[in-house]
Amino acid sequence: MSYCKRFNVPFEYNAIAKKWDTISLEDLKIERDEMVVVNCLYRLRHVPDESAGLDSRRDDVLNLIRKINPDLFIHGIVNGTYNGSFFTSRFREALYHYSSLFDMLDNTIPREDHDRLLYEREEFGRDVMNVIACEGPVRTERPETYKKWQVRNLRAGFRQLPLNQDIVKEVKAKVRKGYNNDFLLDEDSDWMLQGWKGRVMYALSCWMPVRE
Repeated sequence: MSYCKRFNVPFEYNAIAKKWDTISLEDLKIERDEMVVVNCLYRLRHVPDESAGLDSRRDDVLNLIRKINPDLFIHGIVNGTYNGSFFTSRFREALYHYSSLFDMLDNTIPREDHDRLLYEREEFGRDVMNVIACEGPVRTERPETYKKWQVRNLRAGFRQLPLNQDIVKEVKAKVRKGYNNDFLLDEDSDWMLQGWKGRVMYALSCWMPVRE
C-alpha cells in the first residue's frame, strides 16, 4: 500500500472468502478496459479434480479465468504424481517427491535452523499428512504434472506464450553462479521447470485466452 502511495498508483483490495470453484465473475468487480493479470502460483492443486469423485472443479476455475479474459494468466504448479486413488502408489510417489525436498534442504540449510524447522512442520509436514492419511474430499493435496495442466489449459481455451529467453538466460546464470549445482532449471514446452537432482518439482508458464 505504501508503495502505491509513493508512486501515486490507485490501489484497491477486494477480499473474497469463497472456495475458488464457487467464485463468480461478478464477485471480482473488474472494471471495464482495465488491464487484468491472473497470477495463480502453486494453489490450484488444492482445488478438487476428477480423482475426488466429482466433476473437475479445476476445469470450473479455469473456465472462470477464461471468462475474466485476462491480458495474462501466470500459472505456477507443483509438479507431482502423488494424486492417485491407490494408497501404495500415492505413498511411493509422495516419498520420492518429499525426499527430494528434504534432500535439498539438507544440502542448503542446517537442520537446526529455526525457519527450516518451522517450514518443515507447518508446510511439508501438514501436506505429507494430508496426502497419506486423508481420503475423499478431505484430501486436499492433489497435484498434477505440468503436462496434464497443459492439456487442461488448452482445453479451457488458452494459448501458451513462449518463455522470454532473455529472462530464462538471466535466471539460469544466477542459478549457476550463486546456487547449489544440484538445483535444476530447465525448459520444456514453454514451461520453466525447477527441481533438484533431475526431479522436476515446480513448473511455471504464461497463457492468454484464445480470442476469436
